[in-house]
This record gives sequence, structure tokens and C-alpha cells, in this order.
Amino acid sequence: MEEANTNTQKKRGGGKIVIAVLAILLVWMFSMSVVVTREDEYTLILAFGKVDREISKAGLSFKIPFVETTMTLPKKIMLFDLDTSDVITMDKKTMVADSYVLWRITDPQVFNQTLNSQISNAESRINTTVYNSIKNVISSMSQVDVISSRDGDLSQRIMENIGDSMNRYGIELLCVETKHLDLPSDNKAAVYERMISERNNIAAAYTAEGEAEAKKIRTKTDNQIAISISEAEASAEKIIAEGEAEYMKILSEAYASKDRSDFYSFVRALDAVKVTMTGENKTIILSSDSPIAQIFNQIE
Repeated sequence: MEEANTNTQKKRGGGKIVIAVLAILLVWMFSMSVVVTREDEYTLILAFGKVDREISKAGLSFKIPFVETTMTLPKKIMLFDLDTSDVITMDKKTMVADSYVLWRITDPQVFNQTLNSQISNAESRINTTVYNSIKNVISSMSQVDVISSRDGDLSQRIMENIGDSMNRYGIELLCVETKHLDLPSDNKAAVYERMISERNNIAAAYTAEGEAEAKKIRTKTDNQIAISISEAEASAEKIIAEGEAEYMKILSEAYASKDRSDFYSFVRALDAVKVTMTGENKTIILSSDSPIAQIFNQIE
């Protein structure tokens, strides 16, 4: 009886072990089937080395264990820093360009087919394409235009030159920016001196134009002032002439009759006496034929 109980317990223990092993196998099989896709990545499900499907949304998905495998590719925006290189402008001037590119994968299946899902392969293609574009754009511009277009126009021209050529690799270039675009150190000083000389010549030309315009304005103003003064003098002479004419008219009216003439002479004589009677001495000595004496004699 005891031996039977022992056998029963052994069987039960063996069954639990089998169940535990099966549970572990099931958990392991489940973990091998689950695919976790993050927010910043793509997941490619491959069956026998070929892409079967693409997962671009974050979350959980499933695959067939031992038959299907997974591959992840970055979904985020990436930066590639190009090597510093020399470029030649349209007027045969050498410049040093140091640029970087912002890019991302837009079609992971095409990216896998053309570049074997290798970021290094993608960066190599980007380096070649962007460098050729920079070289072509700058070679079609003069050095002065290149320097003046560093505020964004140059980057726009480079992007337009590249166009959609990277779409065949499942890649999108977001922007090409120039960190450093300058002259080689050996001829930088000479170019700067020439540019300063050119700017001084331009400034001198503007100064000469300004002085000529100022002289023209001053001449015009002086002419206007001379005309105004001439008109004012003519007007003043006219007014004086009119005043003198009015004076002569009043004077002639004053002598128009004997009474008015005598009264006018009397008033003038009084004014003359008033002028001469100054100081403490109020005595006037007049000859008998003096006009003033005659006036006073007439009054008597």
C-alpha cells in the first residue's frame, strides 16, 4: 500500500515537471513571436531573408518563430556631417565648404533593397550626392554671390539641385546647411584687401554723386533766393515810388490854395522856431526879411 502511494506521488511529481517545462516552452515561444516596435523606428519582418511586411506604427505585433526574423531601422531625423572640402566658384576662386545634412528614412523596404539596410551605405550616398550638388551650385556662382547668399539662398539652391534623387534609396533630405564657407587661409588676406578696396571705390562713387547732387540743390536754391530778393527789391521800389507819388499828391494839395499855402508855411515856421529854441537861451534874433519874421509880422 505504501509502495503504491509512493508511485502515485512520483507520477504526480513527473506530471508537474512536464507541465512546468511545457509552460516554459510556451512562454519562450510567445516571446519569440512578439515583436516590439518603438516610436522612433521601423520594423521589417523577413521570411527566409526577404522582406514580408513592414511595421511603422509603435506597438506589439507577431511573427512566426524560426521562420520569420526582424530588422529595425531608425525612423528619427538623423544628422550627417560632411567632410570639409574645397570648391571653385565661377570666377575660378577657391573656397572651403563645411556642411551638414539632416535626413531620414521614408521607405524602409526600398532602403533595405538598395542599401542593404546599412546606415553607412546611406551616408556614403548622401556624401557623394550633396558634395556634387554643392560643387555644381557654387561653380555656377561668383565668389561675391556665394558670400552674399550664405543667409539661406545657397542652401535652397543646393536642395533644388539635388531634387528628389535620393527617393530611389528610400531617403528624404530635409535640409543641407553650410556651417562654414570661407576662403582658404593662404589667400584670405589678399581677397579681403581687394574687397575693401572695391567697397571704398563704391563709397567714393556714392560720395561724389552725393556732392554733385548737393551742389545742384545749392545752385537751385541760390537761384531761387536771388529771384526772391530781386522780386522783393522790385516790390519795395514800387511801394517807395507809390509812397513818393502819394507824398507829392498830398504836398500839391497842401499848396492848392493861398490859405492852405500860408497855413503850411506858418506851421513850418513854427517847427523851425521850435527846433532853434533849445537850451536856456530862448531869445531869437531875426532879420526883417526873414520868412519867420514876416509870418509874425503878418500876425500882428
